[in-house]
Amino acid sequence: MRAIQIFQPGGPEVLTEVEIATPQPAPGEIRVKAEAIGVGRPDVLVRKGTYKWMPPLPVIPGSEMVGIVDALGSGVTAPRVGQRVLVSARELPVRGGCCAEYICVPSSAVYALPDSIDPVDAASLPNLQFANALWQCNGGQAIESILIPGVSGGVGSILTRLARSKGARVIGTTSSPQKTRYILDNGIDHLLQGDSQTLPVAVMEVTGGRGVDFAVDQLGGDSLIACLRSLAPMGMLASINVITGLPEADVFREMRALLTRSLAIRTFSMHTFDEDAHQRRALMEQAIGQMARGEVKPPKATVLKMSEIQKAHEMLDAGASMGKLVLEP
Repeated sequence: MRAIQIFQPGGPEVLTEVEIATPQPAPGEIRVKAEAIGVGRPDVLVRKGTYKWMPPLPVIPGSEMVGIVDALGSGVTAPRVGQRVLVSARELPVRGGCCAEYICVPSSAVYALPDSIDPVDAASLPNLQFANALWQCNGGQAIESILIPGVSGGVGSILTRLARSKGARVIGTTSSPQKTRYILDNGIDHLLQGDSQTLPVAVMEVTGGRGVDFAVDQLGGDSLIACLRSLAPMGMLASINVITGLPEADVFREMRALLTRSLAIRTFSMHTFDEDAHQRRALMEQAIGQMARGEVKPPKATVLKMSEIQKAHEMLDAGASMGKLVLEP
């Protein structure tokens, strides 16, 4: 079978297409034939060798695969051959393995998918699972408005759809005019320029001086401070990544300067649920139900061939992707 392997950390050029033996399912395992393979930020960190949960090299990257069960190991009665399933590396001991034509995994690790969900759309389900967990970060406070800097990516685009399904107003930013049409078509209410210095003023203008109830920052640096200053009284900021690095400003000093708003900051990671399979799987089943019922419509994905894996990573490195990046074998 064809697969992508990483033999040493580096840039997109270290992603190598190889031909290896097709795996055979062991007792208790199933084999899944890939239809759609998701690519995201964890794959970039694995490629660079900086992922905190780094699998040993050489490794087949890839954290999610949608495909058809085509072989069963001994003792397996479900899922059936021909069933479409989602493989998420969040359910596996090694965070990877999905960037291949086939994968063998424990039968209990996969999620059965209804036929109503298209395979490419289903590749966004781990992001919707993440968004559902993230939505709980506000501690039960009502979210009438949300700020999402860098709103065109995989997480930002599905979070937009989830927020709209809950009746929240979505404010997002972009530094790329080329992404404007995609972002607006995805259902955002207000699109602002991604200038951290002017963002708080712009947010206050579109919210009538109130600010937003919830902000989700994945950039870090000045962006995190701008999100903090954009919050409404009792607002919550969730930091999910620090792509541009940690803020140079004293974050607690900033919070004290905004004392009358009683603001909160939470860091968030899906790794919180690594040891809580019940909650983790419940969040995914919730996401599958939302998509199957049409409550949360998947954003349009960027689809490439598996052989274009280097191009996919170049797009992620440049911040040029729109929606979920999906590879087809």
